[in-house]
Amino acid sequence: MYYVYVIVNEVNKIYIGYTKDLRSRMKAHNDGKNRSTKNHRWRLAYYEAFSSRLDALERERKLKRSSQAKRWLKERIRRSMHDQWDELSAGEALNRSPSKRRP
Repeated sequence: MYYVYVIVNEVNKIYIGYTKDLRSRMKAHNDGKNRSTKNHRWRLAYYEAFSSRLDALERERKLKRSSQAKRWLKERIRRSMHDQWDELSAGEALNRSPSKRRP
């Protein structure tokens, strides 16, 4: 199986990726072995499983590039994690970096 996943750190920054081994990849993110996710603690917010590597890569690209796909994903995560993300506004989780948030 191949996985497309979304992880969230302690300041609600997100990272979208794909992997064949989700457990090992989460460990690598939290051990600082990925340059993009270094120096943070990450938790899994969402994932999708695919039997095809190409399907997983295509979905990852779509989530990273498509505004509509990001809105759909953001809403799905927000609904499922509403207790943890109550303070986030409608577009904040996926569309802004922590440094660009409104006070």
